[in-house]
Amino acid sequence: MAKEYKLKINGNDYAVVINDVEDTMAEVEVNGTPYSVEIDRQIKQAAKISRPAPAPVSESGAPVVSKPAAPANAGAIKSPLPGVILSVSVNVGDTVKIGQKLLVLEAMKMENSIDSDRDGKVIAIKVNKGDSVLEGAELVIIG
Repeated sequence: MAKEYKLKINGNDYAVVINDVEDTMAEVEVNGTPYSVEIDRQIKQAAKISRPAPAPVSESGAPVVSKPAAPANAGAIKSPLPGVILSVSVNVGDTVKIGQKLLVLEAMKMENSIDSDRDGKVIAIKVNKGDSVLEGAELVIIG
């Protein structure tokens, strides 16, 4: 399959047709005049594009929908930033109110009070004083 190009070199228009390329030799036409051109090195072939596998379908052709991952604990209070736990102010079994301080997290050299966002009972405390935590880590579970 010939490839055609329109080139402008030093203000002059050229119609270039590349008829065939084999190893380091190319058969081209420039403004209708045929030339055999030697190429310094072999032209790399275009990389093949790999496409992802098609989505699975059921026997009826309907798409297969996988179950969502199990939800995290609904009552989990999570770390808003990566940091270090400086203190824990509650114990398992304590009843807490919205806004009550649960623990103190040091992040970016600042102390951040982590407060309860709901009323309830402390079911589990997932961290201890001195623990390093990542953003989104579960700190306290309130039920």
